[in-house]
Amino acid sequence: MSLTPQAGIMNIALYEGGKSSIAGHSDVLKLSSNENPLGPPPAAMAAIAQAASEVHRYPSTDHAELRAAIGQSYGLAPEQIICGVGSDEVLQFVCQAYAGVGDEIIYTEHGFSMYPILAHMAGATPVQVAEAERVVSVDTILAAVTERTRVVMLANPANPTGTMLPDGELERLARSLPATVILVIDGAYAEYAEGYDGGASLVVELPNVLMTRTFSKVYGLGGLRIGWGYGPREMIDVMTRIRQPFNLSTVQLQAAQAAVEDMDWVPTCTVLNAAQRARLAGALRQLGVACDESHANFVLARFADEAEAAAVDLALQGEGILVRRVAGYGFPEGLRMTVGNEAQTGRLIAALTNWRETQA
Repeated sequence: MSLTPQAGIMNIALYEGGKSSIAGHSDVLKLSSNENPLGPPPAAMAAIAQAASEVHRYPSTDHAELRAAIGQSYGLAPEQIICGVGSDEVLQFVCQAYAGVGDEIIYTEHGFSMYPILAHMAGATPVQVAEAERVVSVDTILAAVTERTRVVMLANPANPTGTMLPDGELERLARSLPATVILVIDGAYAEYAEGYDGGASLVVELPNVLMTRTFSKVYGLGGLRIGWGYGPREMIDVMTRIRQPFNLSTVQLQAAQAAVEDMDWVPTCTVLNAAQRARLAGALRQLGVACDESHANFVLARFADEAEAAAVDLALQGEGILVRRVAGYGFPEGLRMTVGNEAQTGRLIAALTNWRETQA
């Protein structure tokens, strides 16, 4: 008799992260994983160093100080916040708690590749729906809802397109879903979208909306894996029951708290990002490369075809620059390029210009 895994597990394709090195290059410019070019806040780095002397102690199990700090910074109720090992774990909590065998989880065709993985982990069936010109379609999502639908997963702004639903459309989706369906708004890039609250106001008004956020992007703590969710108190209570009590270490907790308490950090990063994002997008268009308006910390460049994208990727690697191929997201012709600082963006634009000139 052989061992049999739970339903759905063997349907999971292993996630592949972005490359970090190029053979023969020591000065690699990594623009493949949407990391903050400024790194983490100095206060977070100091907290990491200080926490090193306390790692023999078990960490907090209720994350009360971090939740209070998040609540203070974002104007949210701490008792409605749950913390996880990256926002991925919070997404896993909601799928595990509310979906299972026979249930369906909806996501969009260019959505984050973890969404179908999380559905399979819960034993549920992932249901992919089409987008409209690389933008989520509310009507297409609503048309796909059945009596088996339990969760709708939506990144806003979206990865890898950088596009987003305006507030009115996001609210229409939330209010049009049955009360038995949870709308998960993945706000990993929310800080980069000016004037956007990540869906927090919808959580306040509706009992079936969950917002997730991360410390990996604007706070530059991707290597520590810290995320959080904000939802109705009843939903957070359910998810907390399946969260392991020591899922976050002392180092994670103290670094995240120090980061979120630095109220100057987010505007510093987002101002830089907005300027360099516009610069990169403008340069791509001048070079004849299509790209949508991005509301995140990356730009999706769409080349003539897959062969051209592969050639550009190879040319950039030849100059020590890593970007992300996104064929797995439905864009074989696409390269996702993280927005860097002024010097990094200049280096990328120069390399792209060199490539274009060789085509003349």
